[in-house]
Amino acid sequence: MLHSFNRIRGYAIHASDDDIGSLHDLYFDDQSTAVRYLVVDTGSWLPGRRVLLTPAAIGGVDTARQGIVTGLTRRQVEDSPDVATDKPVSRQEEMTLHTYYGWAPYWSMPPGAGTLAPYWGGALPPATPPGQDRVAEEIAAREREQADPHLRSTREVAGYHVAATDGEIGHVEDFLIDDGTWAINLLGIDTRNWLPGRKVVISPGWLRGVDWPNRRIEVELTREQIKSGPEYDPAMTVDEGYLEQLRTHYGMTRP
Repeated sequence: MLHSFNRIRGYAIHASDDDIGSLHDLYFDDQSTAVRYLVVDTGSWLPGRRVLLTPAAIGGVDTARQGIVTGLTRRQVEDSPDVATDKPVSRQEEMTLHTYYGWAPYWSMPPGAGTLAPYWGGALPPATPPGQDRVAEEIAAREREQADPHLRSTREVAGYHVAATDGEIGHVEDFLIDDGTWAINLLGIDTRNWLPGRKVVISPGWLRGVDWPNRRIEVELTREQIKSGPEYDPAMTVDEGYLEQLRTHYGMTRP
């Protein structure tokens, strides 16, 4: 099922023994659109702290209760490694977090395993040969300073300008998340400055490219195609019928 991030943002995160906070943000891979982490604001329970959970920890999205279910305990989350979410996440922090929870590191999986596109990362490095401990530590120290260049925040990408092949069409307003694959299947676009009151969706698979420094997304569609395409209502349930309308109108195989 597809969920609007704007609607599930703020949902309570349920541990097995109590709530641990609320959904604050998502970090996704900008090459495959796979969601890598849910950013959880722990509120008054652990003041001043946010924690990261992978989709592997999520049991489902309960829209009736406006909650997201996990199989974790409060104690597990409280004792988890502290990751500074106000700055880019380093690979060393990811490795520490995955080791603590016993999660399989996504960067070491074979290409195509459980994702929409090949993982950008390679396999984990081999064990350090004897006598190279100091070199390995120096390398690890440098890696700790290097953030994953492909992890993006939905809060940061919201507001990016979107351009068709022949002009601006609006800005990114929402992200539609598949809770089965935990991937971003559609981007919600607000066209208020071009077509007041109208919203549309596009698939990440229809993008020509993204200019990250200038916060701009280019789409392989014309303004007329988008203007005459199916309208999107944030209150609607995006079902297979609506997705088929999108595919038929735009002549695309995705979403």
